[in-house]
Amino acid sequence: MKDHEREHLIEILRSGEMPSPDWAPVLFPSKKEAELTYARKAREEDILAETMAVPLQPQRVFGGNGDGDWTNKLIFGDNLQAMKSLLDEKRRGELRNADGTPGIRLVYIDPPFSTKREMSGPGGAPAYQDKVQAAEFLEFLRKRLVLARELLADDGAIYVHIDWRMNSYVRLLLSEIFGSDHFVNELIWGYRRGSAVTRGFQNSHDSLYYFSKSKKYLWNDVYERYADDGAHFTKEDERGRYRWQYLRGKKYKLYEKNGTRAKDWWDDIPYINSMATERVRYPTQKPEQLLERIIRASSNEGDIVADFFAGAGTTCAVAEKLGRRWIAADCGKLSIYTIQRRMLNLREEIGNKGEPLRVRPFTLYHSGLYDVARLTEQSEEAWRFFAMQLFDCKDEPHPVGGIRMDGTRRGRSVLVFPPHRDGDASITEETVAEIHRAIRRKASREIFLIAPAMRFGFFQDYLDLDEIRYYALRIPYSIIHELHHRDFSALRQPVDETEVNDTVDAVGFDFIARPDLKYTVGRRSRSDQAFLRITTFRSHSRFRPTSTPEENLDSFSMLLLDLDYDPDCGVFELDRAFFTDEMKRTASGWTIEFPADEIGSGIMAVFVDRYGNEAREKIPASQFRAPVRGARKKSARTRRKAVRRQ
Repeated sequence: MKDHEREHLIEILRSGEMPSPDWAPVLFPSKKEAELTYARKAREEDILAETMAVPLQPQRVFGGNGDGDWTNKLIFGDNLQAMKSLLDEKRRGELRNADGTPGIRLVYIDPPFSTKREMSGPGGAPAYQDKVQAAEFLEFLRKRLVLARELLADDGAIYVHIDWRMNSYVRLLLSEIFGSDHFVNELIWGYRRGSAVTRGFQNSHDSLYYFSKSKKYLWNDVYERYADDGAHFTKEDERGRYRWQYLRGKKYKLYEKNGTRAKDWWDDIPYINSMATERVRYPTQKPEQLLERIIRASSNEGDIVADFFAGAGTTCAVAEKLGRRWIAADCGKLSIYTIQRRMLNLREEIGNKGEPLRVRPFTLYHSGLYDVARLTEQSEEAWRFFAMQLFDCKDEPHPVGGIRMDGTRRGRSVLVFPPHRDGDASITEETVAEIHRAIRRKASREIFLIAPAMRFGFFQDYLDLDEIRYYALRIPYSIIHELHHRDFSALRQPVDETEVNDTVDAVGFDFIARPDLKYTVGRRSRSDQAFLRITTFRSHSRFRPTSTPEENLDSFSMLLLDLDYDPDCGVFELDRAFFTDEMKRTASGWTIEFPADEIGSGIMAVFVDRYGNEAREKIPASQFRAPVRGARKKSARTRRKAVRRQ
């Protein structure tokens, strides 16, 4: 029962009247047909109300300045908070398909459920722990499905890709959130791939659950090729090749181009093998043919297609090829850099087919991990909007005692100060006293003052004047835990390939803090192997798993390399990724080796910590004493990068 309903009911009872029959569903809520029950399951209303919307900070636009009123979005950060921000965009009318309809037309997600840990058998503590982890995963996913439902257009749909571990639970979860009457299909993707099963049948299929938001959902017929691959289509007319088909005594032409309508079991789409041309070396990559069938069926050109567990970026790559708008989000730096490179290569791929270079621009955003320097460069209005979002404030300008307040936070007034410009005075205790003299008779018991940390001329987190407390909300912040009344956690980056498929639930936000870094590079004597050794690596993230300071190198996650970095282009294009489990750790540090002849004009190395912070270093090829043949490879790569810059 909501607060306003409870208060209204109390008033009715106090008046001596009997509640009307309309109150029955509120007083005695009926259970849904089927519902999952587990510990710490939140109400949908609480998920929507309490999920923190953190702003999307643009980092860079690739390929131009946007396409009219839309630019495709690549978002680094926790997808839950990003989805809440996108929901705010939808409510403001900014999330629209090309035909003007609000909301996302199609959501496809392949949510991770850790595969490095085998599910335990019956009995014992391990089995209990699996149940706990399964419940945590279900609530993790449920929150995101609730937000996805709200983001969908009225005629939109969602496809959830899941394997044998949790498929039965996830289907029930979807029925609970979308309604069992909005279930459209269970799709079975069967593939030839060995599994680790030693007793029983091999696991060789995944399930995809297809639910619509309403009964009036968009649908386009999709066809599969005929089983005989067209061998019997020996006749031809102006419409193409055909064969005669007999049905109920009638004869008609069956044309090859149509094929047969796709069934709900797909065994004609192979798993990506190690030699596939579309392979991008990302552990959970799915084939483009799979996404093409889904996107063609449930969206039209110009529609928004979203993937909030973007991984290898297959969804946005196929959406781009099919002329759809797209949104991709992931909390992993490896994913973001993989997608960035994939979309830039897609521009080259389309151009090589003799078609126009038609890949549209996309913007990289950060959600939950922010660059303070970029904030101070924003316009005053953009800064105000960002600051209000960051501290979960409502954009509700109003006057208090002659001072124009910018908004409210939990019913209390908020005043935003811009970054320091020439002529701007510091915010001192006297500044707060002047504000207090102007508003003290009309103000609430709490006032929030938001400003960059360097503008505040006092160190206290708040000042008490009479009975009013003035909070100093510094960016970066000092009392954020008290303000939000919740535990914050950091984005967690994997240290080995198996952790790529772990769930990450990062709540809150942090500010970029470059790790302390020292390293050496060189080339092995009498060898074609180059090496890079990290000797010092320490993080400065505010949100660590424990309060104990981490030892040197313990917070290191992965090393990403662009082996032919073009400083004129200025775009990092991922060539190699090394997790810590692939490196040699000795007393002197982490060491990697790679062929020296892969190096072009120079290297850009990105050192990533467990919390998503990174240190970038340009390393000249001369430090590896790269051979001449490396320069020849470089010229070809540089020509490709020049094409992408056009």
